[in-house]
Amino acid sequence: MTRFDAATEEPRRELFADAIRAHEERESAFLTVETETQDEEERSPWLQFADGILNVDCTDDELDRVKELLNDYPAFRIDELESPEDVDGTNVRIAARADPERVAEFADRLFTGVYERPADYRAWIAAV
Repeated sequence: MTRFDAATEEPRRELFADAIRAHEERESAFLTVETETQDEEERSPWLQFADGILNVDCTDDELDRVKELLNDYPAFRIDELESPEDVDGTNVRIAARADPERVAEFADRLFTGVYERPADYRAWIAAV
């Protein structure tokens, strides 16, 4: 990989797909995608990908939006939900049995639709 960030839809999706392929070729433990925050008080959404599983943290409202998004992706399903008592929110593991381009599309829609990032949000690959 030669670039590690992008801020518009098509380049972001290409970046995500390239990072997935690099992760698989390197047989790395996981791939991490991070996004910038809108303000300093806001948490920065992220996702990890490994072995066909997307791993994200969600509030209750975001989890509802994840479930709605999954209606558009029949090859994707929630594999596991974990809600520790001492933490607000839920860790969601989504089985994503699809090619890198489809996973990249889902990831981008996850950030825009679930985490409500603007269309020009910046994402970067933090670990491959």
